Amino acid sequence: MSTDPVAAPGRDSERETNFTHVLYLLHALAPFTAWLLAVIAIILGIVRRDDVRGTFIESHISWLSRTFWWGLLWIVICAVLTAVLFFSIIGLPIAWLPFTILFIWYLYRVIRGWLRLSDGRPVE
Repeated sequence: MSTDPVAAPGRDSERETNFTHVLYLLHALAPFTAWLLAVIAIILGIVRRDDVRGTFIESHISWLSRTFWWGLLWIVICAVLTAVLFFSIIGLPIAWLPFTILFIWYLYRVIRGWLRLSDGRPVE
């Protein structure tokens, strides 16, 4: 008997998959809502984590969770870096750069995970 999450597609109900699509949608819209939707998605994902344990959807919940927490850490780092750059001579023209890179990374992770979910495959 395999413990591979892909090997047990029967446990992945359509309801769990649709719920995970909603989580990805919330994360995709989060940058446009001051990250409020990402916080809501993380809370919902944590609440439902036990329901998807052992399925390929569990990897998506973990993927979104790691994306959120790493993103939060990088937002703090970028805010400090931007504050330092803003008050330097060269800072004003490039103060937006760290947040742009973070935004691209965040969207990449959301899109990559969402595409894998659409294919019925785990992330990673």
